[in-house]
Amino acid sequence: MLEKSGNWFRKTAILAVCVLPLFSAPASAERIKDLASIQGVRNNQLIGYGLVVGLDNTGDQTTQTPFTTQAIGNMLSQMGLNLTQEQTQKLQLKNVAGVMVTANLPPFAKPGQPVDVTVSSMGNAKSLRGGTLLMTQLKGGDGQVYAIAQGNVLVGGAGASSGGSKVTVNHLSAGRIPAGATVERAVPTAVGQGGAIYYELNSADFGTAQRIVDAINRSVAPGTAQAIDGRRIAVRAPDDSDARVAFLGRVENLEVTPVPGLARVIVNPRTGSVVMNQKVTLEPCAVAHGNLSVVVDGGQPQFGKSADIQVKQDNGSLMNVKAGASLADVVKALNALGANPMDLLAILQAMKAAGALRADLEII
Repeated sequence: MLEKSGNWFRKTAILAVCVLPLFSAPASAERIKDLASIQGVRNNQLIGYGLVVGLDNTGDQTTQTPFTTQAIGNMLSQMGLNLTQEQTQKLQLKNVAGVMVTANLPPFAKPGQPVDVTVSSMGNAKSLRGGTLLMTQLKGGDGQVYAIAQGNVLVGGAGASSGGSKVTVNHLSAGRIPAGATVERAVPTAVGQGGAIYYELNSADFGTAQRIVDAINRSVAPGTAQAIDGRRIAVRAPDDSDARVAFLGRVENLEVTPVPGLARVIVNPRTGSVVMNQKVTLEPCAVAHGNLSVVVDGGQPQFGKSADIQVKQDNGSLMNVKAGASLADVVKALNALGANPMDLLAILQAMKAAGALRADLEII
């Protein structure tokens, strides 16, 4: 019997399940800055095309990446070295790679401030290890240049090849340059309009919005904050910039206990991961899927009888899980039987469709 069971586990896919404890725990207080952000205070994405040079014969095959040879010709012409179109097309440089350079411009960034950049190969370069990014303009969505990037690319991977064999550790076609870009243009960031600033909740919730309003009004003065809807909160702030900064620093550190969120189950069929919060519950139900059968008996708690969850497989294996009618017990029982991720996903969907799964089912 043990040998047969072992064969079953070897044949089935390994199910990686992450189950959060489903007991009623008091919600902990969080700072307002962790629950909401100030409207208008945000990052801005920057992007640019550049060249990485100094590679050890691991660059682009220029015959297959015409944009790299074109970029090399344009760069040389700006430095006073004019090549004809025919000469440019004949370039066979294996130590150069065309790359896309991306960065996040933080709020309130000023000219001269350094920011990190990410460099990613655009062509067929084998590795960017040891390369140097040449001066690259980073533009925003409006087409304006906001930063200039240049520096040595740091690649976390390593690789080697010889005699037709190749070994690669981690990723070699992307890297980072810490503080590799310098901000050249500031983005105007207006904090509030007409004497008020607006907080936007990370997740819309009327109850949490009201609790934040109450906390601000208790700490500052009645009428200081007002909920616009389930996401936005208007807060009256001082007009003086010095006083406004101190005021916002005080408000964002106020602690609020958010209203517990919806019951939710997150399933990733690619990895077989299942994550649920403490609000997930099950109603009595019976599900048959392939050679698996799941029966959830709600029990009679008022008479001291706990719920009984049974998971049965055609080969005679039977597991009884006597506990509360929770999804965690069903997932554990299915995992013990070796159910693969697709079996679990199908069973959860069937439970949701039948109204037995009291939670939102989200597939990522």
